Amino acid sequence: MKSFRLMAAALACAAALSATAHAGEAEIRKNLGARFPQFAQIDEVRKTPIGGLYEVRVGNELFYVDEQGDYLVQGEMIDIKGRRNLTQERVDKLNEVAFDKLPVQDAFKIVRGNGKRKLAVFEDPNCGYCKHFEKDLRNVDNVTVYLFLYPVLGPDSKVKSRNIWCSKDKAKTWSDWMVGEVKPADAPANCDAAALDRNVAFGRKYNITGTPTLIFADGSRTPGAIPAAQVEKQLAAATK
Repeated sequence: MKSFRLMAAALACAAALSATAHAGEAEIRKNLGARFPQFAQIDEVRKTPIGGLYEVRVGNELFYVDEQGDYLVQGEMIDIKGRRNLTQERVDKLNEVAFDKLPVQDAFKIVRGNGKRKLAVFEDPNCGYCKHFEKDLRNVDNVTVYLFLYPVLGPDSKVKSRNIWCSKDKAKTWSDWMVGEVKPADAPANCDAAALDRNVAFGRKYNITGTPTLIFADGSRTPGAIPAAQVEKQLAAATK
């Protein structure tokens, strides 16, 4: 009988805590939405390791508020004892893109060696960092690269991307331009290049804001022209 009463008390306590959490979330959504237009559409509210402090997510942006939504903090949350940047860890997790969900039909493949390892890259043909990256990426073997043309640097980027996409050998035309500065030939007028618009739409949806952006087989994402040695390291980690 005593154990039954203890169990009932524990369940009542858990229910009370759950109700408090939901009440806090509702109040945060209500108050922030009423006070700031940018918080009219909040994607997620969740507790943080700090008592009384909640994480508010709008898209991939993170904010921290008290349980009434009266005070808002912008910045990074650091676990000093564990030496971890909790905000960055959360952002990295939010930025992950499941590799099997990538629209690979809108990319072209570059296969090196046995092609067993996989990497997706979003690049703009007028991106100087991408050209540097492409030269270094040639040192990475036994990989299949899914190259997504991502023309975001202006009208000429879209023209060049269309010419590359509509060429007979996309991979060669891409490499000739990015590494050898051989300008791609003009595409035929009837070429279907709708894939380029879909790539840009996909990138906006998943917050791909710069080129190159790399996506590895485990869903992890890295922005920027990282060196071949780092690509190798992350390819190895992604296949464990």
